Amino acid sequence: MMSVETNVKQAVPFFGVSDMEESLRYYVDGLGFRMTDKWMHEGNLRWCQLELGEAALMLQEFWREGPHEGRPEGKLGQGVSICFICEDALAIYREVTSRGIDAQRPFVGNRMWVTSLTDPDGYRLDFESPTEAPEETVYSGEEG
Repeated sequence: MMSVETNVKQAVPFFGVSDMEESLRYYVDGLGFRMTDKWMHEGNLRWCQLELGEAALMLQEFWREGPHEGRPEGKLGQGVSICFICEDALAIYREVTSRGIDAQRPFVGNRMWVTSLTDPDGYRLDFESPTEAPEETVYSGEEG
């Protein structure tokens, strides 16, 4: 019998989004994710899986009407943070900002370079990579 530990392979965040097209522009065009699976309903993209390197996430647009309607009240991503562990978070920062994505200037926290972004629905994405730089160092553009 397989143990639970060896059976579980990956955790994939599943974000409910308010506008699929806007989210795809952000994740695919801005961050470089690629769509690896999708579900179409009545000609509309309703759900998709996106991958970047070995990481994945899923997006599904909330139904605005009908029996599946149910967007929650308030800001969607409030309190949700996903950490992507990378080889080089500084390279991610340079790449996404060159594509017009607003990203927090990287800093060192817990022996990791960290840059944070917020998607159109308020979900926080942290890209992090190990470093020997001193804690609280702020990226000047000269590192890495």
